[in-house]
Amino acid sequence: MDDGWMMDGWMMDDDSHQPSVLCSGETEYNKAGLLQGQAVDSSLSEAGLQQAAAAGSYLRDVGFSNVFSSDMRRARQTAEKIMQQNSSCLRLQMVCDPLLKEKSFGVAEGGRVEDLRDMARAAGEPFLDFTPPEGETPDQVKLRVQQFMEKMLQQIGAEHWPAGGADVSSAEGGLDDGIGALHAHALVVSHGAYMCVAVRYFVEELRCSAPTGCDRKRMFSLSPNAGICRFNLTVARQGARFVVSGMRCVFIHRVGGAKQDE
Repeated sequence: MDDGWMMDGWMMDDDSHQPSVLCSGETEYNKAGLLQGQAVDSSLSEAGLQQAAAAGSYLRDVGFSNVFSSDMRRARQTAEKIMQQNSSCLRLQMVCDPLLKEKSFGVAEGGRVEDLRDMARAAGEPFLDFTPPEGETPDQVKLRVQQFMEKMLQQIGAEHWPAGGADVSSAEGGLDDGIGALHAHALVVSHGAYMCVAVRYFVEELRCSAPTGCDRKRMFSLSPNAGICRFNLTVARQGARFVVSGMRCVFIHRVGGAKQDE
């Protein structure tokens, strides 16, 4: 499956946080049409390295406050390429989190994507909802998404919640890209099937709004390799915890800066 996701900013309550979520770049398995979930820990291909570099060039002027990545090699390499081109990342430590791993495809790991599609058709299920034997169900992946979101919110809230509600900007860029006076701007790199589950959770349970002119089919589609999504999160403080009180998608599945989502 294609890989990556990136959260690019967030707003905290009455504050904001913007996460950029990025899908990892192409591997030889992607090129050959083969499944790579968790059992196949492949590296980026030459094309994948170029895709990651292009994403890094597009994001080079964004001031990141945090960087999170799946602990799989292809995602880490994508994040590293982006960080190498961004001066704000010189002081940052990438956090590699297994909660961001790609979905497990069970017995289908390493096989052809088309064979998995055939298995889904035979079972009478949509391709992205189908769980092969010994694979992860969408609900199991969603649980990992929820656990990561909780960890990320608490970490970023503790690190960046403004004292006295001061307006602190940690992101740079044009307003048309959804970057304003944000208190934190996180880069999150994950994988395609994982991102599909995450975006569906954002829309259906966190009530994330879609970009203008973007329908649900586009929102819930697989991200291309090194595709970038950007979300604005409004985060509220409830006692000692930080929770999402609002969310909107600024753009979805953008590649190399091209506004394919709009």
